[in-house]
Amino acid sequence: MSAFAKTLSPALREIRIFCCQSNQASAGTRQFILSTYPVIKKHNPDLPVMIREANGTPARMFARFERGVEKHVELDDLSSSDVAASVARILSIS
Repeated sequence: MSAFAKTLSPALREIRIFCCQSNQASAGTRQFILSTYPVIKKHNPDLPVMIREANGTPARMFARFERGVEKHVELDDLSSSDVAASVARILSIS
């Protein structure tokens, strides 16, 4: 998770993560949240990171950038490391 141990782009306005609290397809996303959320908030304390759990919701992540640009990625059935790679890719973390 070291890719997230730095300040993210100032163009990034918010991160929204959706997942199901019980569905096995969201297990990797839940593990990613548990392991990475504290790191992201430590290095980006003013960045809104919203996590929404709802029964039956497919795992996905949205990133909103300046000027209303929004990107998203589907995270269902991915392992925690695959979720981290997908999130890093959408946030353009090298």
